[in-house]
Amino acid sequence: MTNPLLQPWTGAFALPPFAEIRDADFAPAFEAALAEARAHVAAIAGSSQPASFANTIEALELAEETLDRVSAVFFNLAGAESTPEREALQRDLAPKLAAFASEVTMNAGLFARIEALWAARDTLGLNAEQARVLELYRRMFVRAGAALDAAGRARMATVKERLAVLSTAFTQNLLADERDWALPLAETDLVGLPEFVVATAKAAAEERGAEGHMLTLNRSLVVPFLQFSPRRDLRETAYAAWVARGENGGATDNRAIATEILALREERAKLLGYESFAAYKLEPEMAKTPEAVRDLLMRVWEPAKARAETDAAVLTAMMHADGINGDLEAWDWRYYAEKRRLAEHELDEGELKPYFGLETMIEAAFDCAARLFGLAFRPLDVALYHPDARAWEVTRGGNHVAVFIGDYFARASKRSGAWCSSFRSQRKLGAEQRPVVVNVCNFAKPARGEPALLSWDDARTLFHEFGHALHAMLSDVTYGFIAGTSVARDFVELPSQLYEHWLDVPEVLDRFARHARTGAPIPAALRDRLLAASTYDQGFATVEYVASALVDLAFHDGTAPADPMAVQADILAGIGMPHAIRMRHATPHFAHVFAGDGYSSGYYSYMWSEVMDADAFEAFRESGDAFDPATARRLEANILSAGGSREAEDLYTAFRGRMPGVEPLLKGRGLLDEIASERA
Repeated sequence: MTNPLLQPWTGAFALPPFAEIRDADFAPAFEAALAEARAHVAAIAGSSQPASFANTIEALELAEETLDRVSAVFFNLAGAESTPEREALQRDLAPKLAAFASEVTMNAGLFARIEALWAARDTLGLNAEQARVLELYRRMFVRAGAALDAAGRARMATVKERLAVLSTAFTQNLLADERDWALPLAETDLVGLPEFVVATAKAAAEERGAEGHMLTLNRSLVVPFLQFSPRRDLRETAYAAWVARGENGGATDNRAIATEILALREERAKLLGYESFAAYKLEPEMAKTPEAVRDLLMRVWEPAKARAETDAAVLTAMMHADGINGDLEAWDWRYYAEKRRLAEHELDEGELKPYFGLETMIEAAFDCAARLFGLAFRPLDVALYHPDARAWEVTRGGNHVAVFIGDYFARASKRSGAWCSSFRSQRKLGAEQRPVVVNVCNFAKPARGEPALLSWDDARTLFHEFGHALHAMLSDVTYGFIAGTSVARDFVELPSQLYEHWLDVPEVLDRFARHARTGAPIPAALRDRLLAASTYDQGFATVEYVASALVDLAFHDGTAPADPMAVQADILAGIGMPHAIRMRHATPHFAHVFAGDGYSSGYYSYMWSEVMDADAFEAFRESGDAFDPATARRLEANILSAGGSREAEDLYTAFRGRMPGVEPLLKGRGLLDEIASERA
């Protein structure tokens, strides 16, 4: 039988033939794809022809085409629709793929050709994009260890292989802990919960083949439970399970894995001559240095902490008024914050949530893209990898732009969180290739026959991930190496966080926030209360985020800790972490940092990008129109379509004319009052 992963994909839009792919196809497909890629790389490195941009860099761009295609399908499925077979193969593949990457980036002949091109770059007649791609290829090879001696290259390869194994184990342990924990709820346990939480708990039981109602560690279920359950004992049980992921002892405990990962990262950086992994990791980012990151985080930390401490006093008084003495605890915060929000802003999640149906929020995200960028979305009837996933063709002026896949509901086979990925990236080299982009979320799936409802936070997540998708879909570069989201880590969140702002536009809410059962638009008074409360509880949200970012930075800025949990505790004590707030991601389940290198020493990047997204949306406000065509064209030309074709600071400056300060961020989080109080 032929392997569908290795055959030309001739179906609609050359989508992967999901219906034909079996788990047994992946291992032989990877074996063949790796062999093909090795042959191509060897031919490039061993060519007798003098190095040219075409026979070296452009040839490398296409050398791993089959491997890229197979990898995209496998790793997207491994995250969104895991099976025991896929998890086993992922463990087997991790060191093999890391070894291959080291073979390529530490190939002496290949690096010699790149160095020859770099030395002659001013005489090659390269256009701006080609010059940028050459610069980034050389940077990648040097930072991968290509310039090390033979012993250094060998050790670097070993370190990378081990890191790949550990990161895979960290991810799979976390998924196992999330998948394996569930708490059956009796009818008495449901008292006081809004209808939508009860319905979600029923759907969670159905998804696991059980009767009645069940609490799981899906964020879209456990967070509302913590917000609304009057049962303090159950809140404590649920919260303890949620924060203990990766820290339960036994085979899925991630603490030793995190320790080894940090030590190997330090060794990797020092092999390359850097003082620390943070210094190595941040060098190509916008921030450049650990000191710049720490400065931003601490400028936000103090006003956020002050706001959180003020809020904690109010919530503690509310708890004492309920007859519960003692300290406010982490499992109390969301419950009393929700009661306070109702009292001060007349916002009841049970009243609000029916206006944020999944279908209308997808429609809203699409409509904003239509008004800003002229995009149209047509549903596709195609086979995908799971019945919950669905696809749309994206066009502009009748021309094909991309295929967009949305996979929105939580399930036991899907890792937690929300993300954007691609089955195919945009490029023009060789032949025009348009992207296939996927948004994966973990929204609570409704019980049969019920509409899917989102919280306000869920709706923001949907817009956020769609902002990433737009970055990938509107990419317009020649080389896939710099396409779409292939930008500095602390720039990649700008398009996603910026797109969230359109959810706050009153006319968007008036049109799309419609009651899931009646179709009635959200009442103006409710909409206004919602928007007025946009900075509510930002002390809590900012503190839990910044604490995580500071711990991440501390782990990587200096000697790797022998006991990361002790260092985590020391850092939190040193910054005066409020008692009733925990890190958003404690070390054993900090997947951003330990499930791969992407956000290691880089969790700060959401806030770095937020400095820009707050300022970027001001450009639309200044125009007087949230959908101003001229501003949207500048945004697309200089950021969304440009990929990594220029340095991030240059791209932003081309759009806005300057770089922003931190004040728009503080204003957006409602923390300027704390700054004023400190200065008074």
